[in-house]
Amino acid sequence: MSKNTRETTPGDGLRSLRSTLLFRAVNYELYVKPNKVIMIFGVIAMLGCSGYMFYMNRNHKRDDYQAIVKSDDTVVLVKKKSKWTD
Repeated sequence: MSKNTRETTPGDGLRSLRSTLLFRAVNYELYVKPNKVIMIFGVIAMLGCSGYMFYMNRNHKRDDYQAIVKSDDTVVLVKKKSKWTD
């Protein structure tokens, strides 16, 4: 048997076709069988990052203070005031 021919099985998809090493390196996901542990870890990581960003955005909107830089280069936190209630 030749090095480039191999037995194909149903579900191989692009793995059964001949291709160059560059194409396989660039499109790595097409030739690797799925790994459920890595997928679950990735989903949990993405949900964790999204949840943290949502949490930070929610807390930032609730925050009623703003940082003001004075003329002597000191930063002071001042409670936000509405222009409508002044």
